[in-house]
Amino acid sequence: MTAQKQDHILNGVGHFDVAGDDIESLGSFYAQVFGWHVEPKGPGYALVKTPQGSVNGALVDSETASFTVGVVVPDLDRALTAAVKAGGKVVMPKTDNGWVKKGQVADPAGNRVTLIQG
Repeated sequence: MTAQKQDHILNGVGHFDVAGDDIESLGSFYAQVFGWHVEPKGPGYALVKTPQGSVNGALVDSETASFTVGVVVPDLDRALTAAVKAGGKVVMPKTDNGWVKKGQVADPAGNRVTLIQG
């Protein structure tokens, strides 16, 4: 499968992370069930390519299983502030990993959403 450029829609889902303690078995599961292409990128991380036109994601190594969506926002600082004002909390402050600027918030029920600077 060749890499595909995706245009991200502001305030739309632009990425997902599936976390678990065995990303090799997670990769095998998603490849077998959905035909997704899993590309290991180093210890504890693999890119996931889904069919063209849908959102791509990643598998990440974590002791705790989770599924987190990433929403592309036009202004990361403003979105983090808005989340707190709306009753949520920041669980990962603005972070620049050299590839993307992101932060993570929890909604009032504790569900986590990653915010990605668009």
